[in-house]
Amino acid sequence: MAHLDAYNRPISYLRISVTDRCNLRCVYCMPPQGVPWRPHDEVLRYEEIETVVRAAAELGISKVRLTGGEPLVRLGITDLVRMLACIPGVDDLAMTTNGVLLSRYAEDLARAGLQRVNISLDTLRPERFRHITRRGRLEDVLDGMTAAQKVNLKPIKVNTVVIRGMNDDEVVSFARKTMEAEWNVRFIELMPVGNGALMNSTWEKRIVTAREIRARIEAALGRLEPAKMRAGVGPARYYRLPGAQGTLGFITPVSEHFCYQCNRLRLTADGQLRPCLLSDQEIDLRTPLRRGAGVEQIKTLLLQGIECKPMQHHLRERQLPEKRVMSQIGG
Repeated sequence: MAHLDAYNRPISYLRISVTDRCNLRCVYCMPPQGVPWRPHDEVLRYEEIETVVRAAAELGISKVRLTGGEPLVRLGITDLVRMLACIPGVDDLAMTTNGVLLSRYAEDLARAGLQRVNISLDTLRPERFRHITRRGRLEDVLDGMTAAQKVNLKPIKVNTVVIRGMNDDEVVSFARKTMEAEWNVRFIELMPVGNGALMNSTWEKRIVTAREIRARIEAALGRLEPAKMRAGVGPARYYRLPGAQGTLGFITPVSEHFCYQCNRLRLTADGQLRPCLLSDQEIDLRTPLRRGAGVEQIKTLLLQGIECKPMQHHLRERQLPEKRVMSQIGG
């Protein structure tokens, strides 16, 4: 049974950043030169992550998602998946990836026990992809999606951050993909977490709200109907175009926050527990782990994190997180 926080929200989901390193340099996330990486000895070892997940599972946290940075750049990531898949109580083990390396690892990940992947993809145009990521190839991501489908890492969700003046002219193209294939696209409003070129005083002007995105899609392709996803239900509201194979989801952290139903904790690559993505409050797990803390001690710290989860973020009051960029938190 999941523990309730101070606002009666059951906390059942842990997102784990396994590395702050990434093989891309997306313009809304990082500067061109990247960000300083954490020294190797500051990053949690796989055995330490396993201890945290065992403690979380004993507290009723049944859903675990591995993130980065880019999780597939960490050496031996399939070993970690295998370790976590064996933990009693973890019944949903997933990963968010940029997909560039996925074709190489999909089969091994599935064999190790991974169940699903979310793929970050902000454009369907090769040249624009190169511009947004500064170094990636769209073809590699599409190959990764194909490989994931072949080994049944699905439903595959495509996470698209919509940015005015950059890729908002593609929302209809993404929606059309759900009619042509089993794509489950989730449009995400831009959040002010990062130190890329867009994270300045005018970031709000780059936001395209879910309401606007939906209106564009319905004007071009028809009325959206409510839809349900069979796995990995999170903050998105899902819809389907008439006759479509896939779905469209809308994640609205800015225009219509969903804090009232937040069910998650986050663990940074260097072992800090964050009760809220958009707050700088953290609880140190790495130091106790390095001093030999076991499952029971970590459970106590996780309970502290659950108890101190804030009611909601304060973006509208312009209280923005400052200590970390998204690649260090894991989204």
